[in-house]
Amino acid sequence: MAIRNRLTETLGIEHPVLLAPMDIVSGGRLAAAVSHAGGLGLIGGGYGNRDWIEREWAGAGNARIGCGFITWSLAQRPGLLDGVLDHRPAAIMLSFGDPNPFASAIRAAGARLICQVHSVAQARDAAGAGADVIVAQGTGAGGHGQSEPLFTLLPQVVEACPDVPVVAAGGIADGRGMAAAMMLGAEGVLMGTRFYASHEADGHPEAKRRIVAAEGGQTVRSIVFDISRRNRWPDPYKGRVLRNHHVERWLGREGELEAKAEEVGRDYMAARERGDFDIAAVIAGEACALIHDIPTAGEIVRRIVADAERLLPPRRDTIG
Repeated sequence: MAIRNRLTETLGIEHPVLLAPMDIVSGGRLAAAVSHAGGLGLIGGGYGNRDWIEREWAGAGNARIGCGFITWSLAQRPGLLDGVLDHRPAAIMLSFGDPNPFASAIRAAGARLICQVHSVAQARDAAGAGADVIVAQGTGAGGHGQSEPLFTLLPQVVEACPDVPVVAAGGIADGRGMAAAMMLGAEGVLMGTRFYASHEADGHPEAKRRIVAAEGGQTVRSIVFDISRRNRWPDPYKGRVLRNHHVERWLGREGELEAKAEEVGRDYMAARERGDFDIAAVIAGEACALIHDIPTAGEIVRRIVADAERLLPPRRDTIG
């Protein structure tokens, strides 16, 4: 029996599973694979490379997909949104900033507005901006975020925004996590790290191998990799990555790293180009401890939904 609820109805999808719009990694091929499997694939709009977005959108073929943006970066290049809306996306996801300047254009284009939040206050702001879906991201997520754990943040967001379907993100990689999140009031899940370790993800094979090999506690949230790639984020956001030699060298020495940012930055970018992940970061969350293979994205969707259905109570239809 399929899980049907407000989220699946709002987004017009079969399964309440969303692909996190990971910059570079969530390309057209991965987004299409998730959508074809019944979820919703979101291309990673990231910092706004127009040519990359156009190429990946074409690569998704006729799949019904959406796109995600880093909101504070989109504010510096607002024309990017118009270009994506011309493709008639199923949804636009905004994270890390005020959605209000973009909400009306997204609604006018007929796309659903998904807002990722990291606090109850942000959730209330998202609801006030007219979000169709709210993603509550806990601190275990890979990439950037804040400090509140998912299992305390999620029920608070659900209670604060009863009229908006809430999606859980951060540390979810299997049906057990999905079922647990839904027992806390989520109506679906958004996953990044689990889909990073898939055939269709655009990540480097060595990065995928390291995600599979990682165990619990082998990630760290810091500003080391942002300083190293000379792309500082606004406070209070820090990025979670797999621990490596570079992180261990500079963790706790961020001031010294800042002073050497130009030199270190050159070495860091060269390492990323050659796939040297002892220096370059693998952006991944704590879910890596639960990931042991690199299947297709479709298999991931089918597996997580089947396991969650088996674990959840029989009555799950919350439409209406």
